[in-house]
Amino acid sequence: MARDRSAVFGILGLGYVGLPLAMECIRAGYRVLGFDVKRDVVEGLAAGRSHLHDVPAADVARAVRAGRFEPTTDLARLAEPDALSICVPTPLSKTKDPDVSYVLAATESVKRTLRRGQLVVLESTTYPGTTRELLLPSFQSTGLRVGEDFFLAFSPERVDPGNPSWNTRNTPKVVGGITPACLEVTLALYAPVIERLVPVSSTEAAELVKILENTFRSVNIGLVNEMAIVCDKLGVDVWEVIEAAATKPFGFMKFTPGPGLGGHCIPIDPHYLAWKMRSLNYKTRFIEIAGEVNAEMPEFWVGKVMDELNERAQAIRGSRVLILGVAYKKDIEDVRESPALDIIRLLERRGAVVSYHDPRVPRLREDGVELASQPLTAATLEAAHCVVIVTDHSDVDYALVARHAPLVVDTRHVLPPRERRS
Repeated sequence: MARDRSAVFGILGLGYVGLPLAMECIRAGYRVLGFDVKRDVVEGLAAGRSHLHDVPAADVARAVRAGRFEPTTDLARLAEPDALSICVPTPLSKTKDPDVSYVLAATESVKRTLRRGQLVVLESTTYPGTTRELLLPSFQSTGLRVGEDFFLAFSPERVDPGNPSWNTRNTPKVVGGITPACLEVTLALYAPVIERLVPVSSTEAAELVKILENTFRSVNIGLVNEMAIVCDKLGVDVWEVIEAAATKPFGFMKFTPGPGLGGHCIPIDPHYLAWKMRSLNYKTRFIEIAGEVNAEMPEFWVGKVMDELNERAQAIRGSRVLILGVAYKKDIEDVRESPALDIIRLLERRGAVVSYHDPRVPRLREDGVELASQPLTAATLEAAHCVVIVTDHSDVDYALVARHAPLVVDTRHVLPPRERRS
C-alpha cells in the first residue's frame, strides 16, 4: 500500500502539526481523511481555506478539488484510513501536570472503530510511557493483538512554525514502535512522506527524544536569561557578551535571552518529564530551575519598564505602554503561551494603559486579555510613554520606532545600540 500509495491516511487533529502532515501525505500520493472536532476549521478547509500561515490556502484548495483531501468532523469514519496519525493538543493543567484528556478522547474514538490491519501513530508530545500505558491497553481491550492485528507507534512532531528552511518533509522524523512489526509498518508508510526516518527501539525512547530536545532548549534559554539578569546587575551588555562568546568555534552554542518562553513545546514539554520523574521519586532539578528562571522573565522586563519610566519621573500607573509583537516568536501568528500575555497582565495590574501592535495578530483574545492591534504610526508611537519590543517580527518598521518612540525597552535586541533605551 505504501509502494503504490493506495493506503488512505487519516489525520486526527488539523492544527499546527496535523494539517502540514496532511499536505505532505497528499504530495507523496496518498489520499487523506482529515478529522477535527472544530466545525469551523473543517468547513474552512473543505472550502479551500487554510487557518495556518505555513499552509497556503491554494494547496488546500487544490487537494480538495482533486479529491485527495477530505476534512470531516465525523469520527465514525476513523475506520476508513489504513494509517491514522493522532495530532491532538497536550497542554498542562493549572497545576503543571500533563493534561492528556485530548489524547484519551482521541484514543476512545479510535478504539470504537479500530479494525484489523490499521496503523495508529501518536504524534502528540507527551510523557514517556503514554503510548504503552494509555493507548495500548485501550486498543487491546477490543480483542485485537498489537503487532499482528493492528500496529501502534509513537513519532514525535518536530514542527517549527514560520521556519522557511525546515518543514514536515525535510525534518528527520523519529519513530518507535510497540513491536518490531509496528516499527516496520510505520517506516514503510511514512517513507514516501518524510525524507529521513530515524527508527528507535521503543515508543518510550521516541517519546523521550522530543522531551529531551525541548528540555535542552529550555535549560539553555534559562541559562542565558539568568545571564541577562546578571549582566543587568553588573552593568554589562549581555548581547556583547553572547556575541563574543559565540566566536568560540567549539564547546559553545549560541542561545539568546528574551521576554520569556512561548509556544506549545518549550514552556510545556519539560514539565511532562518532571511530572513523570516525580512519580518515580526523582526531582529533575535542572528542568525545574530553568522553568522558574524563564517564567520570571516577564516580571524582569516589566521591572525594566518601571525603572525606565521612573527615571523620567513617570509613574507606571496611568502610563501608556505599547507592546510590539504578541505572537510567541517572530513571523508567526501563534500566541500560545506567549510571554506577551504575561507582560500585558503584569503591566495592567500595575495600572498601565496597554495597547499592542502585531501585523500577524489583528485581535488578541487569550487568557482574559482582549485587545485589538493598533496601527504602527508616528502618532501611535509618540502617544506612548513606553514601547516594549516583545516579538521581533521582520515586517515591523523599527526605524520608525526608533525615530518616534520616546522610550523603548527592547527585549529582543532588534534596535541599533544607539537607538535602544534599555
